[in-house]
Amino acid sequence: MDKLAIGVLFGGQSGEHEISLMSVTSIIRAMDKSKYEIIPIGISKNGKWHVFMGDIQKIEDGTWLKESAPAFLTPDADSKCIITFQNDHKTKHRLDVIFPVLHGPRGEDGTVQGLFELMNIPYVSCNVASSAICMDKVFSKKILEREGLPVVEYRVFYKNDLPHRLPSIASQIENSFGYPCFVKPANLGSSVGITKVHDRETLISALMLAADYDLKILVEQAITAREIECSVLGNDEPQASFPGEIIPSREFYDYTAKYYDGGKSKLLVPAPLSDENTREIQDLAVRAFKALGCTGMARVDFLLCKVSGKIYINEVNTIPGFTKISMYPKMWETTGLSYSKLVDTLIQLAIERHSQKQALKFC
Repeated sequence: MDKLAIGVLFGGQSGEHEISLMSVTSIIRAMDKSKYEIIPIGISKNGKWHVFMGDIQKIEDGTWLKESAPAFLTPDADSKCIITFQNDHKTKHRLDVIFPVLHGPRGEDGTVQGLFELMNIPYVSCNVASSAICMDKVFSKKILEREGLPVVEYRVFYKNDLPHRLPSIASQIENSFGYPCFVKPANLGSSVGITKVHDRETLISALMLAADYDLKILVEQAITAREIECSVLGNDEPQASFPGEIIPSREFYDYTAKYYDGGKSKLLVPAPLSDENTREIQDLAVRAFKALGCTGMARVDFLLCKVSGKIYINEVNTIPGFTKISMYPKMWETTGLSYSKLVDTLIQLAIERHSQKQALKFC
């Protein structure tokens, strides 16, 4: 039996490029080489596509680009390949499934998923619509609210309004829920560009920082809370893992605490929760997954208020971090699904969903 050709897509043009390199290295190492032919496809920071067939350590350390071949995907629905050009020689690499490991905009937001749809090829994780909705924290919160799911109070602002409305925007936030609050780019992950704010001066700086990353800015009420996460896996009948808890080394679990604090942040898997809270978080995770139209995988992040005990959905990540220290695979390992089996399952879910779509009638 021929091996399945898996195009593993990494890098990208977002601020989470380096995180993608760490995630994809772990995934490739975990893939069963007897079942899969692995084609690592890298996107440089300036948006150039390449195929890299060298030592995967060079992906992790960021030197992969020097030994890669320029590559092009064709949206032709019959081709299902990526073409490399090197030394005046053209090579077609067959693709059976694409496993995108791209975090943030231009990767996790429905853009490349649209390309895969044109190619008519199975791909891991959510479709175009759910990817785009989950990437946009504002749209996802509006849908979760509509479905009766709990989210913290928030306000939305736009970059174009900042130059001439900063004082009134600050007053609106102060009159709504005040300090402390979080200021976030609406379409970024891994806590890039996020600031916890305690006063007006910091608020102004935080709004300007968020506007460096996005045209839309989300401001949320900050609550004294435990940070809980839950992994969801599946298509029509998604399942939730045991939840995990993050105890950050800093004021909140920001980019530095996630990836560069030398292990000072604590990851508790499973989270020390009551049975009632565990069941509620698992139920809310699956409900959020379904409400947002997710398939394949997602990590649902929660806030458990230390004062009221109420649980809020914070955000949903459709391509969560997959490094050796990332919560998504760690929560499944604790639930009984190994890292390598998780990768296998995601590939099979992609094939299953694609087969279901192929069986549909088209006008």
